Amino acid sequence: MNTLLEKINSPADLTALSVGELTQLADEMRQFITHSVSQTGGHLASNLGVIELSIAMHRAFDFSTDRLLWDVGHQCYAHKILTGRRDDFAGLRKEDGLSGFPSPDESRQDVFSVGHAGTSIPTALGMALGASHNKTDEKIVALVGDASIVNGASFEALNNLGLAKRQLLIILNDNSMAIDVTQGAMAKFLSKVRLSHTYEDMRKRTTRIIEHLPLVGKRMEEAVENFKRTLRMANTPSRLFESMNIPYFGPVDGHDIGSLVELFEAMAHLDTPAILHVYTQKGKGYDPANNNPCKYHSTGPFEINGVDEKATTGKRSFTAAFGDAITELGEIDKRIVAITAAMPDGTGLVKFREKFPDRYYDVGIAESVAVDIAAGMAKQGLRPVVCIYSTFLQRGFDQIFQEASLQNLPITFCVDRAGAVGNDGPTHHGLYDLGYLRMLPNLTIAAPADENDLKAMLALATRGEKPFAIRYPKDAVPDIPENNIPLQLGKSVRLRSGNSEFAVVTIGPILKEAMAAAEQLETDGISITVVNARFAKPIDESIIDLFAQGKTVILAEDNALACGFCSAVIEQALQTAAQLQDEKLRISIGKAVLLGGPDAFIPAAARSRQLKWMRLDADSIAETVKTLKFEAETADKSTTRLET
Repeated sequence: MNTLLEKINSPADLTALSVGELTQLADEMRQFITHSVSQTGGHLASNLGVIELSIAMHRAFDFSTDRLLWDVGHQCYAHKILTGRRDDFAGLRKEDGLSGFPSPDESRQDVFSVGHAGTSIPTALGMALGASHNKTDEKIVALVGDASIVNGASFEALNNLGLAKRQLLIILNDNSMAIDVTQGAMAKFLSKVRLSHTYEDMRKRTTRIIEHLPLVGKRMEEAVENFKRTLRMANTPSRLFESMNIPYFGPVDGHDIGSLVELFEAMAHLDTPAILHVYTQKGKGYDPANNNPCKYHSTGPFEINGVDEKATTGKRSFTAAFGDAITELGEIDKRIVAITAAMPDGTGLVKFREKFPDRYYDVGIAESVAVDIAAGMAKQGLRPVVCIYSTFLQRGFDQIFQEASLQNLPITFCVDRAGAVGNDGPTHHGLYDLGYLRMLPNLTIAAPADENDLKAMLALATRGEKPFAIRYPKDAVPDIPENNIPLQLGKSVRLRSGNSEFAVVTIGPILKEAMAAAEQLETDGISITVVNARFAKPIDESIIDLFAQGKTVILAEDNALACGFCSAVIEQALQTAAQLQDEKLRISIGKAVLLGGPDAFIPAAARSRQLKWMRLDADSIAETVKTLKFEAETADKSTTRLET
């Protein structure tokens, strides 16, 4: 029975607890989070690693007035429990439920809606500067992981930290893990430091830090100099941070609640930005997550059987299909190399990595660097395949423009998690890649409807001489037997030729929904045309011909409508009508119906629900056709009555 946890309804309830009780509370919270995530799915390993940190921060600071900035934010579950949201965990990452990330809509103690890395230090710096401007004295705390601190935005903010002439505490949560093992020279450096310190070393270091931290009124400069004289700095990351004039303290044990509380209370009195380096264990307290933190970074529901688990199995995904396809192509074309940004498992590259370790590169959370490295490789005659989630590829947009599009280099972008992503919600939707990619010259954009499309598109892209993007969702690969027509660059395929005035043109796996809608409509005597566009750029002229035939065209995309595939079709159709001076074509274009993402952020829910909200499911597509038919027939009857 969680006797202590049941009594914690706000951070104020921590005040009366002893260190022993706080430790017990941490154990109870671990059990609660593990059980909750086993029911709903979510980010498990990272949350199990920061429970003591979260408790200690809330004990030492008052985040109803102080400010806590999370980096990425998926490790905020303990924070949410402590801030009065424990009873909402049954709805974690569900529709109308608790977000899996910080959300200001839920609590004032969630400062930003976050989901991307590298943001906590710069936003904390901005808040510190804002507090100075406003002459307020709230404490500012940023929690950043060892994988996130190497991100470009983090380092740029560290470079500007001297702008703040006040308190700003940066907690470096070092667990040697991003989603996978942390990559790069900084990671190796921190790992070397981690291996060189025993628990006893950290305990002594914590004591010395506390002894030399300034009390109220004591000068910061004096405290730092005393601390430096006490400790040998040669084997610590202090060399890096001190060279940037940032006071560095640590490393210390991130699971020692008593010491953490003392450290935070003392460091709250610093009148300058500082870094506290803490070691934590990802997956602590649940053996499967501790032994395999990659697997339990983000998991679906699972069964807890002692220390074992049985994960829910699913259908073959686009990610798995891509992983097999690139590995097969790698056997044939030795020029193919794969690049990812800290997500080998999530992008399906584990098999390729094992097969071709010398042709696989993980650059860590550095998407812009991934694109530029690919550009350099392409210049050297290789065929780089850059594998990044749609939402994270946004961070490399300038490099896609400057080094891929402008240079017209043969880089293939495999854009996973395109479209609605389900329970991760607004920070992770891939609803904008068609918009930000199709504006770039030289770039071809394709979206497979099934595995056959995916394999053919990847082969076409890696054989080509131009940049090429392939987008696909976090979803099962649909089986569409009719979609067996060989792929041609820039060409769509017609899978059904109906005798009615309605045509549905889709891009990507929404084709499966359109085919199902066509079957439904056949039972109502409505025979529609269904087209698999395959390409968002270029747009096939045969799609424009549908308007010329007088069809009422329904365009459907799993992307924001603004600047997306539907917009591209309408733009080209209007240009064709203007060139031909064809008024009938222009009128036909005006009857088009566009189905896709709204000009609003779509909340977390099952992907199937999100598709229904966008009217992209089979029932909604069928209903759209029926409504159009009814409206057309009603208009015809009205016209007939007027004529008589």
